[in-house]
Order: sequence, then structure tokens, then C-alpha cells
Amino acid sequence: MSQIESLFVTRLYRAALNEFGDIPADELETSCLSIAEDDEAGQDWCEENGYPGYTSYASLSDLPWRFPVFGDLVAALDRHVAAFAEDLEFDLDGRDLKLEDIWINILPEGGMHASHIHPHSVISGTTYVSMPEGASALKLEDPRSARMMAAPTRLKDGRRELQPFIYVTPKVGDVLLWESWLRHEVPMNMSENERISVSFNYGWA
Repeated sequence: MSQIESLFVTRLYRAALNEFGDIPADELETSCLSIAEDDEAGQDWCEENGYPGYTSYASLSDLPWRFPVFGDLVAALDRHVAAFAEDLEFDLDGRDLKLEDIWINILPEGGMHASHIHPHSVISGTTYVSMPEGASALKLEDPRSARMMAAPTRLKDGRRELQPFIYVTPKVGDVLLWESWLRHEVPMNMSENERISVSFNYGWA
């Protein structure tokens, strides 16, 4: 009798941020907007590089020390990442996964983040601060795409785990985690309002 099994599973973690803490969404949003307004170096970088909206990725590395709410955020993220690492059955050899980078993203109408990975990290993720109606989902790409050669397309109503792209629509207060090699993007924001998120990388210390 024939047997078919799934191999090399790609895991995606999704949970409520406040499952491991109490981070007020309105305070986090206010802090993100305040930092964006004051961060002239970040604004200049975005303008020089044709980056839509605002990101603190290239200008600020000390968010947890600027506003207490980011310190609370990191404490909660540490626990989410630990839970995901346990699910992935990582052998961490007595060491921990540690926060390497954390940054703010503010996408206006028409803004997008092109497809990319996060090299040199283990786990990457995002927590969602403002997701107005029409704001873009997270688009995840099957990591085998470059190796599919002349394979036919998948049926549009085929099983979710076999689709070449998966769209995940988060809501405010969600945290999503994935392994850093997983290619992902944020399609164009079709909302008239800003899409605000905080992204981060964890490495193996």
C-alpha cells in the first residue's frame, strides 16, 4: 500500500502578544509615531533610499531604552521566541536566542516591503500595532520555489500547505514568528491609513 508523508515542515508561530505580558496597544502606537517624528536620521535615510513611509532599521538600535513600553515588548517577545524555539525542537546547547535588532515600520498608502530574508539571524518576526482595513497581509514564499524547475502550477483550491505563497492577515496585537531564512514580503498597503508594525531578529548567543 502506498504511503505519502510531509517532510521538511516550515513552521509559522502566531499568538497574541499579550499572552506573555501587558503591552497597551495605544501606548505602543503613540511611541512608534513619536519616535518616527523625532528620528531625523531615519527620515533622511528613508528619503535617500526611496523607502516608503518610515523605518527605524537604519537609524536606531536602542528602542527598549527610549521608551519603557519597548522594554516590556522585548520581555514578552523573549517568551514568545522561547516557545517557538521549543516547538522547533532546537538544540540550543544551554544557550538562549537573544534579540539582535528591533525596529519600527510605518507604511503609508501605496507603501510596500519587497521580498527578502533576514540573513545571520535564527528567528525573525513582527508584532502589529496598527492594521487599518485594507492594510496588506504578510506574504510568505515557499522556500522550494527556486528549485521547482518545470513544475506545473498548483490548483488554486489545493491544500494550503502546498501553495507557493501564503498570505497571513494579522490583527492588532498579534505576533508572528518564522525562521529567518523564510522569504517574505509586505504587498502594497491599499488602506488610506498607515500600517504600523514592529519587526525584530533573534540570534543564537
